[in-house]
Amino acid sequence: MQTELSRKLGVEYAVFGFTPFPAVAAAISRAGGFGVLGAVRYTAPDDLKRDLDWIEAHVDGKPYGLDVVMPAKKVEGVTEADVEAMIPEGHRQFVKDTLARYGVPELAEGEASGWRITGWMEQVARTQLDVAFDYPIRLLANALGSPPADVIDRAHEQDVLVAALAGSARHARKHADAGIDIVVAQGYEAGGHTGEIASMVLTPEVVDAVAPLPVLAAGGIGSGQQIAAAFALGAQGVWLGSLWLTTTEAELPSPRLIEKLLAAGSGDTVRSRALTGKPARQLRTEWTDAWDDPQGPGALPMPLQGLLVADAVSRIQKYEVEPLLGTPVGQIVGRMTSERSVQAVFDDLTRGFEQAVDRVNRIAGRSEEQ
Repeated sequence: MQTELSRKLGVEYAVFGFTPFPAVAAAISRAGGFGVLGAVRYTAPDDLKRDLDWIEAHVDGKPYGLDVVMPAKKVEGVTEADVEAMIPEGHRQFVKDTLARYGVPELAEGEASGWRITGWMEQVARTQLDVAFDYPIRLLANALGSPPADVIDRAHEQDVLVAALAGSARHARKHADAGIDIVVAQGYEAGGHTGEIASMVLTPEVVDAVAPLPVLAAGGIGSGQQIAAAFALGAQGVWLGSLWLTTTEAELPSPRLIEKLLAAGSGDTVRSRALTGKPARQLRTEWTDAWDDPQGPGALPMPLQGLLVADAVSRIQKYEVEPLLGTPVGQIVGRMTSERSVQAVFDDLTRGFEQAVDRVNRIAGRSEEQ
């Protein structure tokens, strides 16, 4: 599973693993892939520094990267308090009523939400970069399109490749024009924010649109056979996120959430604005149903929705309120049926890849004989 891109980065397998968990990122790199740590949850620079220190100590010298979320266009002078003030009272009341309906307890007095989506704000992302560029990261990925031009220049000055996610060929061409190095073609099946084009259609469209830039295929990929298919479509690697959620190295906050993931089928996800305000694929729950109900107030735009529901999501997770308990995850969740180590996942991916390549070679051999 090597390509020109994986050889350039010095990794054994062209498998790029996105994860919010440092232990998973390090394990992916140790297993021969390329671990990418998601930074959006780090609102304090010292917390990111602590976890990058940990990765450095546990990655065995293997390469890794960082994923941030920052808009290409800068909005000056907007603070979190300014954004909070824009949230309508009716939406706040809807959150209170929904939590009360399911008996979700309040957080303890003085206990803050464990996760606030301030990482979507550019000033927070820039503090993350100030920390990250002190480490030997090899890749900087941005989940909201191309990073600002000065960030791309800064990364290139430090010999860091820049990747950006795209849900259409049009978006991909914009990334190429902006000077990024790698396009991640993320299909409709993926967990988190996605567009509306499926991976089988999207990947070759993006490959053609940005050639000769390397493309990573993302969305609905969780087997070696699918990796082989992505290569056949022209991708130079795959970008996997959901698959790592049920690994033993992951740090999901709730045992019940792990049980829900292991029991879910590929039809048990939904693209909903409930979490961030942008369509994001996640487990379908009574929480997503409430926000998607035409009788409700509807989700607010990003970043208002994320700030609105941050405390509620923390309460749901802390008290494991099963009907409301969910997480971003892709349609590949139907293959996530047991807890396994990252290394065991890689063993399965490599076996499946070899089987797929052998199958195609046998078909090609028969065709030649005919």
